[in-house]
Amino acid sequence: MKKPYIKKFKNIGGIKIYFVDGRYIRENINKEFTNFGQFHRFPFIPQDEIWIDKDRNPGEEEFFIDSMLSIRKSVEDGKTYEEAVKKADRIEKRERMASQSAKDLKKEHRTVILDEIRKRKLMSFGKISVWIVNGKIVRDIYFLDFTEGGHDKVYSFIPENEIWIDDDLSIGERNFVLIHELNERWLMSLGRDYVSAHYPSSSIEFFCRKVKFITPLTLSFLKFANRFLL
Repeated sequence: MKKPYIKKFKNIGGIKIYFVDGRYIRENINKEFTNFGQFHRFPFIPQDEIWIDKDRNPGEEEFFIDSMLSIRKSVEDGKTYEEAVKKADRIEKRERMASQSAKDLKKEHRTVILDEIRKRKLMSFGKISVWIVNGKIVRDIYFLDFTEGGHDKVYSFIPENEIWIDDDLSIGERNFVLIHELNERWLMSLGRDYVSAHYPSSSIEFFCRKVKFITPLTLSFLKFANRFLL
């Protein structure tokens, strides 16, 4: 197994911060790795390292780093991991909202924000639209943990009948994430809650990543299900 490291970003104290190949990690080590991580959540990451996916758009690295350093400090001070994450989220949200771009957008009408978020329609089938979106704006304004993709059955800020794919995601991963979102959306529309819809969808995504292929029949069925059966 190859090493996932791309390059070192910097050191902070005794902590080494690396840009890593997130796609390789998702396909070979842990399918739940998203845009950053450290050993508290992903034990395969060395304890003196922080990993950031190389596909992240420039400008968010410091938010991620500050969040993870806050988690480290809180855990060292005796907080549970869950308590540490909540505190880190408050810090990251405050930092994001202090940026001028976030302040300006927050004043705008929702339709203006949506125009800024939606970058390009990837495809449509029936009433369902799939959009490439500005993930940074989504994280700045709506939800810190938005990553890779999402849909209207999970996130109230996503308009009805839309699936969003994060522009931070590499082009080669988009179809894998899309099949996850289509399957998850279909299952939730049939009455499943998020957790019971998410994990089988992750399994399908991971299988497709491993075999490097999505069958046209599978994709066609999920498009049909989301278009006509919901």
